[in-house]
Amino acid sequence: MGINHAIVVHPDIREEAASRPVEMMLAEAVGLVEAIGLPVENSYSVRINTPRAATLIGAGVVERIHDEVNEDTLVVINTSLSPVQQRNLEQQLECKVIDRTALILEIFGERASTNAGRLQVELAALTFQRSRLVRSWTHLERQRGGGGFLGGPGERQIELDRRMLDDQIIKIKAELDEVVRTRTIQRQNRRRNETPSVALVGYTNAGKSTLFNALTGAGVLSKDMLFATLDPTMRGIKLAAGRTVILADTVGFISQLPTELVEAFKSTLEEVVEADLLLHVHDASSPMVLEEAQDVFDVIKSLGLDENEQQRRIIHVCNKIDQVTDMEHFKLLSKRFPKAVMISALEKTGLDQVDNSIDAFFSAEEKQVMIKVPYTMGDARSWLFSHGQIISVNEDAEAATECFHMIMSDANIARFSSRWPELAEDQFASK
Repeated sequence: MGINHAIVVHPDIREEAASRPVEMMLAEAVGLVEAIGLPVENSYSVRINTPRAATLIGAGVVERIHDEVNEDTLVVINTSLSPVQQRNLEQQLECKVIDRTALILEIFGERASTNAGRLQVELAALTFQRSRLVRSWTHLERQRGGGGFLGGPGERQIELDRRMLDDQIIKIKAELDEVVRTRTIQRQNRRRNETPSVALVGYTNAGKSTLFNALTGAGVLSKDMLFATLDPTMRGIKLAAGRTVILADTVGFISQLPTELVEAFKSTLEEVVEADLLLHVHDASSPMVLEEAQDVFDVIKSLGLDENEQQRRIIHVCNKIDQVTDMEHFKLLSKRFPKAVMISALEKTGLDQVDNSIDAFFSAEEKQVMIKVPYTMGDARSWLFSHGQIISVNEDAEAATECFHMIMSDANIARFSSRWPELAEDQFASK
C-alpha cells in the first residue's frame, strides 16, 4: 500500500536560534508537503529542550505520533535527521519517516523536466542516500515501482552496494560535465554576440516565473506553489529603449536549502553567478520578506558573489504589491529596499519600471558618441545598429556618409575601434 497522507512535525529546538516564528516554519513545511500533492492530515510543532541522540524527539511525542499514524502515513520531521534517528523513528512509528532535506529532494525530483534537471536531482539524492545506507532511490530499489523517497522502506539491508552508488555518481557527474560544457559554450556565444544577461532570483513562490512570463510572453509554469518550476528557462527580450537582453528564470531558493542540492545544481546556479544583472524578486505580501531576502542573499554569497558584488549587480523587485494593504508593512519594504521597483506581475503593473531599470543599469557604463560611416561600409553600419542604441542618423550626401549619434558601452567602442580603426580614429567624441 502506498502513502496517501502525511503528518508534519516541526521540532522547536531550544538551543537553535530560529530566524522565523515556529508557526511560519510549520506552515512552510506543510506547503512543501502539499507541493508534492500529498494531503496533510495533521501538523504541529513540538518543543525540544534536549534533543535525543536516538530519535531527536522525546518518547512522549513519539507515542503521540504513533497513535495517529498507520502504514499509509508519511511523517515529515521539518529538520535534518541523522541516519540513526530516521531509522529509529521508522521502527518505532512503523511508517515512513523523512526529514526536510529528503522532502525538498522529493519535490525537486518531481519538478525536474529536462535531462539536466533530472541528472542534478539524481546526483543530489544519491549523495544524500550514500551517507545513509537506505535504499530509497528508484533504480536502487527492486521492491518499488514508484520514484523518490515515498514508495516504502524497501530492502533495509545494511550491506548496501556502495560501489553501485559510487558508479552511478561518477556516471552522472560525467554527464553533468557535458551539461556544464554546453552551457559554458552558450554563455561564451552570448558574450561574443554582446547580448547582456539578466537572471531572476528570489525565494520560492515569490513570483519569478509570473514576472518572466509577463516580460517575455513565454508559457513557463506559474502557480501559487513552492518550487512550481525547477529547470532554468531563457528567453531573449527587447527593451523599450531597443536593447536586447537574455532573461533567465532560475530555481527558487528556500531556507535551509540542502547542501546536496546547492552542490548538484552548481551548473544551473552558474547562470546566476555569470549573469550581468540579477533581479531579486521579493514576495512583498510575505510577513517574512526580510528573512526570505536574507536566505537568498546567503545562497548567492555561497556561490561566490560577496556583499559588494551583490549590491552592484542586483535590482530589487517587490512583487505582489497589490496584496499589501498594511501601510506599516509597505513602509518596512520602502525602508529595507529603498530603490526597489514595486510591481504586480500577475496584474502586469509596474513592468515598464522593470524595463527601465534594466536599461538604466546597462546604460550606466555607456556614453553618447558620434561616428561617420561611408555609404559603402554596410558591415560597419549593420554592426552599429546591432551593438548600440541609435539616437539619430544624419546623412551627408555630399560626403557620401551617415553620421550616427548613438549610445554605446566602452567595451563596444573598443571593439568597433579594433575592427574599423580607420573609421574610429579621431571620430569618437563624448557628448
